Amino acid sequence: QVQLVESGGGLVQAGGSLRLSCAASGSIVSINVMGWYRQAPGKQREFVAGITRDGRTNYADSVKGRFTISRDNAKNTVYLQMSSLKPEDTAVYYCAASRGLLPAYGVESWGKGTLVTVSS
Repeated sequence: QVQLVESGGGLVQAGGSLRLSCAASGSIVSINVMGWYRQAPGKQREFVAGITRDGRTNYADSVKGRFTISRDNAKNTVYLQMSSLKPEDTAVYYCAASRGLLPAYGVESWGKGTLVTVSS
């Protein structure tokens, strides 16, 4: 069992930046990929970004060039640096852990989420 705890959400103005963190604990040896999903009010949860243990990344088209995912394997932590934020980025952001590449591979563990609100 893997536990994921997000932090760093909050309120930011459009055009601003925010950094989310996700700390993993438990049976982390099985985690090859960590990532971020988000769910806006009234919408389905969607993939945002993923990163493999060796640092390969992939992003949703809607965030490419604005968001950067990174991880510190020594700290079992993944980060999401969000820049040039837009009101449509408003959502609850969830940390995810998987054995394979996201979003194609299934998510094995979810965090509880952190709310990001972008004001216009």
